[in-house]
Amino acid sequence: MNMANIVRQHWAALRALLVFTVILGFGYPLLIWLVTLIPGIPGLRDKADGSIIMANGKAVGSALIGQLFTDAAGDPLPQYFQPRPSAAGSGYDPRASGGSNLGPESIVDAPADPAKLAAGANPAEAGFRPSLLTLVCARSAAVARLEGVDGSRPFCTAGGVGAVLSVIGPRDQRGNVVHPIRVVSVNEPCATTRRPFLDRYESVPVECAVFGQDYSSGQIVPIRGAAPDNPQVPADAVTASGSGLDPAISLAYADIQVARVARARHVTPDRIRELVRHYRTGRALGIFGEAYVNVLQLNLALDQRYPTAN
Repeated sequence: MNMANIVRQHWAALRALLVFTVILGFGYPLLIWLVTLIPGIPGLRDKADGSIIMANGKAVGSALIGQLFTDAAGDPLPQYFQPRPSAAGSGYDPRASGGSNLGPESIVDAPADPAKLAAGANPAEAGFRPSLLTLVCARSAAVARLEGVDGSRPFCTAGGVGAVLSVIGPRDQRGNVVHPIRVVSVNEPCATTRRPFLDRYESVPVECAVFGQDYSSGQIVPIRGAAPDNPQVPADAVTASGSGLDPAISLAYADIQVARVARARHVTPDRIRELVRHYRTGRALGIFGEAYVNVLQLNLALDQRYPTAN
């Protein structure tokens, strides 16, 4: 190939790059922006501006991004529906959008140092890193206390941590322990519990974990327990979305919050359920996803229709 052909091909490629840069990098975004300014097309201008929700002439949030409804101490405000958990920063921070990056095999906690806890450090400062299982269990227990429902779920202890054992003993060719000689509840440190969630495992007494000891040589065994297959606390109440910004909750999660919100606002639960039904959004195209309710929109409607004294 001679130099003239090389130059010609590179010049053609450069022209194509420039043309598509102008069309796709400038022309298309400009066209979409101009379309949103057309008053005859409903909804587009609002979406282009971030789907901002207004109340009393002030912007209070976006319909696309969730927000917390807690007091200064971080406790849930009883008069409001609570959103699903968020792993985005301190909660629903668009600048830190993302999940916890913990997967289904995350079932063993990193324990806290008892000495640091005794010195006044919080669990995180003392090195405590909960597994995904313990996060789910703890959230389920917290929601149960708040809503007055049964928070039990499979593989969770009554104390709200992952029900996981390290079973130590000789193993067969597949790596399974055949004759346990020692069993430790790895997510229950001796400093915080008097008795493990399980007394015995295959006739061997169960110990609670001691900080600083390594139990990784044992076979990690999650214990299902006697919790129902369908817990009263739904999945979106105990797991964060992938973005950490999900503004909606399932109808099941909204339903277990109705009684609390009704008490706080001094109205009957039926009136709160009626409002939930009004703000219910069905499946996309009738088949995709699940029905949901936007928490911010619902809470604003509550303040307008059933205001509280606070």
